Amino acid sequence: MTVITAENLTKRFGDFTAVNHISFSIKRGEIFGFLGANGAGKTSAMRMLCGLSIPTEGTGHVAGFDIYSQTEQIKKNIGYMSQRFSLYEDLTVKENIRLFAGIYGIKSREIASRTDALLQKLGFMSERNTLVQRLPLGWKQKLSFSVAIFHEPKLVFLDEPTGGVDPATRRQFWELIYDAAERGITVFVTTHYMDEAEYCNRVSIMVDGRIEALDSPRNLREQFHSNSMDGVFQTLARAAVRKGD
Repeated sequence: MTVITAENLTKRFGDFTAVNHISFSIKRGEIFGFLGANGAGKTSAMRMLCGLSIPTEGTGHVAGFDIYSQTEQIKKNIGYMSQRFSLYEDLTVKENIRLFAGIYGIKSREIASRTDALLQKLGFMSERNTLVQRLPLGWKQKLSFSVAIFHEPKLVFLDEPTGGVDPATRRQFWELIYDAAERGITVFVTTHYMDEAEYCNRVSIMVDGRIEALDSPRNLREQFHSNSMDGVFQTLARAAVRKGD
């Protein structure tokens, strides 16, 4: 089952082409890495796929809905986590979960039991009444991800979710990603950590608004004669002209 399709997707801002005729498809349960240096066009592309920005050209469907005419349906069927904002710092752990459960349309009679189940799974029962601002960064990130998929969406967009997190916590975070993928949730992730690119089923690399490479990490390493995804990325990024997104 295909969860995302994009054909010649393009976004222009005046004379500037942020996203230049990109095409790809992503299957159910796939972990898809969306990489590119600052200025590559990742953010603009992701905003179109999330139903937050209308394309200039091209076609696309996300979770079975058209990215032009069905943006509200898209928003209801996806999860989203950003490094910058995903939780309300002045609410407790439990309050954040219940708030987002309501936003995502989970039935009132299910919220309490599902909240307790999530707290148990994360090992957060003792912190359920702790303000989020008092949690360690790694705990916040795990809670943010769990809240983003609390409604079991068809896919979740993760925008640099592990920025500033130590390596051990990043590994634990990726265990949550693998668990979600095994349940059939498609994961669309941007990251600046090239070791995380190795964890993806497939990776695309954008340069100046175009997708210049798209394949499994292993195949990309072979194609670019590199022993790491960092080497692949550096080879492509050196050709970039744009420096800001």
